[in-house]
Amino acid sequence: MKRVFRHEDRFLVWRLKQLLDARGIPCFIKNEYAIGGIGELSPFDACPEVWITDDDWWVQANRSVESLFAESTGEHWCCSQCHEENAPSFEICWQCGHEHEN
Repeated sequence: MKRVFRHEDRFLVWRLKQLLDARGIPCFIKNEYAIGGIGELSPFDACPEVWITDDDWWVQANRSVESLFAESTGEHWCCSQCHEENAPSFEICWQCGHEHEN
């Protein structure tokens, strides 16, 4: 098991977990509710984290982290599965979950 991502913003942590789940990468969130313990715990120890359960997925998981934070300069794309329009920052279709085909 390896930690892939840590951030104090639970929304970003969950967004990455959903992206990894959509790509079939086995993962889980650690310290999901520990942020309420700040004061008893250091802020560093209380940040929510995304961990992968199989180290073989390390490269693909890191690519997902990079794509999550990459600057989006592209254009909107249309899903080949459901024909829904998606923002350029989306790696998967928000409507049906189909992965964007570059």
